[in-house]
Amino acid sequence: MDTIAPPDASPVKPAYRAPAGACDAHCHIFGPARRFPYAATRRYTPPDAPKEMLAALHRHLGLSRAVLVQASCHGTDNRAMLDAIASSSGAWRGVAMVEATVTDRELEALHAAGVRGVRFNFVAHLGGAPDLNAVDQVLRRVGPLGWHVVLHLDAEDILTYREFLGRLRVPFVIDHMGRVRAAHGLDQKPFRLLLDVMKNEPAWVKVSGPERISAGGRPFRDAVPFARALIDAAPDRVLWGTDFPHPNVRVMPNDGELLDLFALFTDDEELRRKVLVDNPARLYWPEVNEPPLS
Repeated sequence: MDTIAPPDASPVKPAYRAPAGACDAHCHIFGPARRFPYAATRRYTPPDAPKEMLAALHRHLGLSRAVLVQASCHGTDNRAMLDAIASSSGAWRGVAMVEATVTDRELEALHAAGVRGVRFNFVAHLGGAPDLNAVDQVLRRVGPLGWHVVLHLDAEDILTYREFLGRLRVPFVIDHMGRVRAAHGLDQKPFRLLLDVMKNEPAWVKVSGPERISAGGRPFRDAVPFARALIDAAPDRVLWGTDFPHPNVRVMPNDGELLDLFALFTDDEELRRKVLVDNPARLYWPEVNEPPLS
């Protein structure tokens, strides 16, 4: 299995100042492996990126809250993520990966620990599509908890899974702008399909991962028109995140540059606040009026 590169150790100080309560709605905790071993079935081995590293990055960027997304290298062992959430004084939430055999008691324990969603990978290099019947079983059980599902898939596969997406009754969040290819332009069929999916009330999308869709390299400005189109399509159902520490990328981004790139996604400061503050608060902290700011 491949050992992947570490994140850029020298993030610039962004020129854009995020509003109070801004949330990194897609980031990961990796290890430390001596305490939280990586899954034996993983497709890649990351360098450790523990909670202390993530917290330091967020202080540097001026971000107050975060959503930790379980990555495939830890499989369904969510302990590293849960340990990080427990250290955050309520400022971090989580999206778990679970087996189809997960019990109601285990789901309730995850909820009490700060988990608000479940994630499934459909991307080929991470193992391909899960059993949709198993996915349906899990989603029927997490719905009463008020959870949503995060889908890591390629926009070109939306047609394949259109019927599946259409029957979802819980909110679903598509990662990284559907991993469209910026080189193919705004009129490409996969992106038109993604925009069409965003007409549905349960559909959310993350305008994250510009390094995953860009054809031009840093600072990934060819991703801007795609993010703008998605924000215009569904401004109340868009999230943003760093994707720190950027597993399996071709070109390693600089996290400070990514926040400045976000500022190009819309010229409207109210929309920026909506994406960074209001939308994640509604999805991940619905039970509190004012989410923690530290």
